Amino acid sequence: MSSISRRDLLAAAAAAAMTLSAAVPVWAQEKPQIEFLYSPFADYAPFFLAEELGYFEEFGLDVTLSPKSGTAETIQMLASGNVVSGAATWGAGLFNSINSGATVTIVATLAKMPDSVPSPSPFMVSEQAWQDGIREVKDLKGKRVGIPGPGGFGLYSVAKALEKGGLTVDDVEAIYLPPPATAAAFANGGLEAGWSIEPFALQLEKQGLGRRLVEDHTFGTELGFIAFNNEFVTENEDAVVNFMAAFLKAARQLDNGGWEDDSILEIVSKYTGTEKETLKGIAYTIRSEDGSIDLASVREQEEFFRARGALEYDGPVDIDSVYRTDLLEKANALLAKQ
Repeated sequence: MSSISRRDLLAAAAAAAMTLSAAVPVWAQEKPQIEFLYSPFADYAPFFLAEELGYFEEFGLDVTLSPKSGTAETIQMLASGNVVSGAATWGAGLFNSINSGATVTIVATLAKMPDSVPSPSPFMVSEQAWQDGIREVKDLKGKRVGIPGPGGFGLYSVAKALEKGGLTVDDVEAIYLPPPATAAAFANGGLEAGWSIEPFALQLEKQGLGRRLVEDHTFGTELGFIAFNNEFVTENEDAVVNFMAAFLKAARQLDNGGWEDDSILEIVSKYTGTEKETLKGIAYTIRSEDGSIDLASVREQEEFFRARGALEYDGPVDIDSVYRTDLLEKANALLAKQ
């Protein structure tokens, strides 16, 4: 019997390694680490599900969900590379950063407003203001109105609500504060009205602190987007595709009856700090099934900020320069194989 040479042993080992590699999907051979910034709102529920139900792991990813404090923080941290992924709302700051050469890549929608009421993001009046006779939007002229920030979706949403009464943001006293702080401001008389989002809107109602004043002001409006740091995308396209596939899987589960599942509500409750029973009564934002962004809605928001003098450029910004639809198409294709 002839002896086996060292060369033969190495060749056999290489062949075995190649066979093993071929048997495991490329996206499952490693676990790229992704830190994702989120807000404790129901809009982010697909990410909570993808983490807790193992969808990220299923697609070969090691994902850390980290809470954030604001939209500006997300864009800044992504651009600097301190965090590789997150979601934020459309706003003047983002449009200006795209024009100046943003170092972020937009990959999909986060959520958008439904075309029906109740709205997941109503414009509300405090119970005290209601008792004092503020029953219509026009009654808010010169009054204090809560807005989550000076350049994002919250401002746009409030402006659209004020239009219902023939007012603009300049006709009221803008008070900038996050949605969770609206309850205290309504309770102590610090605000007459303000922007809200679920689950805080329902909590204001249940606590007897506020009422819904306008709900039909942002039908179908794109609320936010999912983005990555440019350098990360360049070096880890497969990981981004896999991340989006996991997100889409969880989003479709939610949008196809998932909100009626107690186990899913328990997951959302864990991340939002909202009781499961409260979550059963809120209105939810929606998404396109394939995760695509309605750019016409985005352009409307861009024009709003241009009219307010908040944009540093003329004409429409080149969104195509940062929006990677090819990655979203690959994610949909990957999910279709399951």
